[in-house]
Order: sequence, then C-alpha cells, then structure tokens
Amino acid sequence: MKPSNNRLLLSWQACLLLATLFWLMGIASAAAQSLDSANLEASLREWKVGLDTIWAIFTGCLVFFMNAGFAMLESGFCRQKNAVNLLAKNFIVFALSTVAFWAVGFGVMFGDGNPIIGTSGFFLSGSDNSPRTEISYQGVYSSLAWAGIPLQAKFFFHLGFAGIATTIVSGAVAERIKFLAFFVFSLFLAGIGYPIAGHWIWGNGWLHRLGFWDFAGSTVVHSVGGWAALVGVVLLGPRIGKYQNGNSLALPGHNLTTATLGGLILWLGWFGFNAGSTLAVEPHVITHVLLTTNMAAATGGIAATVTSWWYFGKPDLSVTINGVLSGLVGITASCRFVTIGWAGVIGLVAGVVVVFAVDFFDKLQIDDPVGAIAVHLVGGIWGTLAVALFALGSDVNLNPNFVLYEEGPARGLLIGGGLAGLRQLFVQLLGIASISLLTTILSWLAWSSIKWAVGMRVSFDAELKGLDISEHGLHAYNDFLVKQDLPPRSLRTLLTRRMPPPPGS
Repeated sequence: MKPSNNRLLLSWQACLLLATLFWLMGIASAAAQSLDSANLEASLREWKVGLDTIWAIFTGCLVFFMNAGFAMLESGFCRQKNAVNLLAKNFIVFALSTVAFWAVGFGVMFGDGNPIIGTSGFFLSGSDNSPRTEISYQGVYSSLAWAGIPLQAKFFFHLGFAGIATTIVSGAVAERIKFLAFFVFSLFLAGIGYPIAGHWIWGNGWLHRLGFWDFAGSTVVHSVGGWAALVGVVLLGPRIGKYQNGNSLALPGHNLTTATLGGLILWLGWFGFNAGSTLAVEPHVITHVLLTTNMAAATGGIAATVTSWWYFGKPDLSVTINGVLSGLVGITASCRFVTIGWAGVIGLVAGVVVVFAVDFFDKLQIDDPVGAIAVHLVGGIWGTLAVALFALGSDVNLNPNFVLYEEGPARGLLIGGGLAGLRQLFVQLLGIASISLLTTILSWLAWSSIKWAVGMRVSFDAELKGLDISEHGLHAYNDFLVKQDLPPRSLRTLLTRRMPPPPGS
C-alpha cells in the first residue's frame, strides 16, 4: 500500500531537519577546531618567545661570568703588588659599561639612524613592539627586528658584549695606569667607541649592507678592544724595568693557579658568547656552534703548547692559556658558518699565530703584561678573515634536518668559493681596515684627552711600590710578604754612585 502524501511530506521534513542539524554541527565543529588551532598557534608562539628569552638570559649570564675569568686571568698574570688593582678594574668595568651602554651605547649601536651611527633609542627608550619580528616589528631598533624576544632581553645580552670589549683593555694597560684614567676610558669605550663599530656591522650600518659578516664578534668585540688597548699601551709606555739595553726582561705573574682558573672560566663563558648570539633556541644550530667553538679552543691550546715547546724549549702554561683564548677569538666570527673540521683549522692557526704575535709586540717594546693585544686583536683579525676562507655558503644542509644558515657569507675562497669568495674576502678586509682606523682614531682622541685632563700613568714611586697600595691602599694578601721590585739597573747604578760606601768597605 502506498503511503499518503502527508506521510511523505513529514518524512522529507524530518530528513531536511536532520540534515540541517548535521550541517550546523559540522560548522560548529569546524569553528571550534579553527578556534583551537588559533589558540594552539598563539600558545606555541608564546612558548617560543619564552624559551628564546630564557636562552638569551642564560647565555647572557655566561657572558657576564666571563668578567670573573678576566679578573682571575689578569691578576694571576701580573705581579702580586698590583693584584687588587686588576681585580678592582675588572669588577667596576661591568658597572661602568652598564650605565654607559644603557644611556648612550645601545642607541648608538642598534638604534635607527644612518649607516654611520644610530640616533635613537637612548636610555632604552623609543617605540618598540618586541617580540614581534621582521615585517610585524614596529619600533626604533629595526636592526634587531629579527630576534623574537623582548627588548630588555636583547639589551641584557648585548650589554655583556660591551663589558667584554671594555675589559680587554684592562690587562694590556695593567701595572702602570691610573685607576681614574681607566675608569673614564671605560665609559667612553662602552658608550661611544664600541657602539659605533658595532653599528657599522650589527646595526644595519654600511659594512653590514656591503655584506660583511661577523657572527659573534671577532671584529666587533675583540678587535675593537684590541685596538683600543694597543693605543693605550703605546701612549703609556712600558713598565719600569721591562726593557733594558734593548732586551726584554721577564716580569712574571704571581699566581698561575688563578690565571688557569680564569682561562677555564673564559672557555666556559665563550659557549654563551657564541651560541647565545643566535638569540633563539635553534637546537641544531646552537649545538653546532658549541662544537665549532670548543674545537677551535682545543686546537688553539694544543697548537700554542707545541709551538712554545719548539720555540722556547719548554711548554709554557701561560702560552697554552692564551692559545686556547686565541682559538676562541678566532672562531667567534665564523662559528655558525663553518664545519667542525674547519673550526679546528681556524683554532690551530690562531694558536700558532698568538705565540709569534706576543713575541713580535715584545720586540717592538709594546708592553702587554697578559698578551691581550696578541690574543684579541691579532686573533680577531684572523677570525674575521677566516669567514671568507672557510664559510660553507648560505643554504647549506649539514644533515636532512636543518639548514646551517640561509643568510650569511659566500662560500669560502679556500673551499671552492670562486669569485664570490674573493669578493667576500675583499669585504672582510675592508671591514678590518675600516674598524681599525675608526677605533684607533677614537681611542687616540679619548686617551689623549684623558692624559691631558687627569693623566694616564702613575708616578715612578707609585709604580715601584705597586698600584694596590698607591691607588687603593690595600694588599691583596694580608700577612704575606710583598716582593718589592728593584729599580732598573741603570737607575740602581746611578743611586749607588750617589750613596756613601757601606761601613767596613
């Protein structure tokens, strides 16, 4: 029997109602899924910002801890009577850098301006919507728009670099500079000298636009500190008794135990210095940078030890320490751009070069008690050149899981870079030359002004007595006998002639 028309109508209405309900449920489900996806994506972004910020703060603290390494290294390499002075300089330098870099330096370095200097962002002010990045970023620090962390985290990490550039000077001018002179120069270097050089390379300045690459600061931090130190050493002159009749006399450090501890602290801190420069948790990249950094340190230490063993007849511990540090300085510019094997070669060359660089400056009677100029200036120059010689080239896959870098230097000249590698070498050389000229001129003006205003060098008597007593009124080791250095031989002879002969002679 056929159903009636009313029954058919009711059936179709029921089907239509069910279909409508299913359709509405589908829309609601899709909307819910879309909402969950949006929330999930937002949550992931927040987690990413949080992890990157923690990484930047953690590695920034490692960089800060390098100040302890420099304090131990420099005081150990110098004489007992000047230990307090070295410790005081390395302690106060980060405080001075903090104030100068916050007030002026960070704006000069990373603030928007022109290709020569940043002209905004002083006192960490100005518009900024970090952690937004790239085209979403709006603010006055566009050169840091690639880093997806808060502005305060960016500042804290780079503050550590400013402090390191400044403290490099401390060891080179040790044992004869006035504390006030170093105090004033530290404010200048952290607030003006270092930031201008940094702006040219990291602040979207003219060298960056030419294609100059320095990943973590072989030039920006270490060569700048080295050039500033060299100018200061030349204007100061050598320590009393260091050079006699054209010969260099040893003025050995008083505590190689603390110097060794300082070297190990610096080695540790360098992992934060280089790997932290990613300012992001990129597991494959930061582990690669850690390994290249460590390999260069290892080969630098080994090469310096063997070279000093051959050249001086004994494996000198102080040379081994400086070999490790030279290897670390040498890899700093290219740690992201080279393989672990080439990092070993870079460190090896740096370790050999530092031995002859120390001897070279000594023959020129440029008196650097801790070898800072050889390590940071010469090592920084070599490291900057190494970028153009050994870089893998952008968009290179080291394994199927990650690309080492998509933006960076051309393939190295010594590994098949061709004309692109040759051009990269030219740009790196131009950067080295321009930064050296800039830093030398600015440092000479600053040191000369300080020399005119307050003087640079302590008096003859104060230097003989030691800067701990003459500058600070303290002994580093109370109740320990303090060795008093004798005046130079020529001066002793003159004094002896003027003194009456001892009784019974």
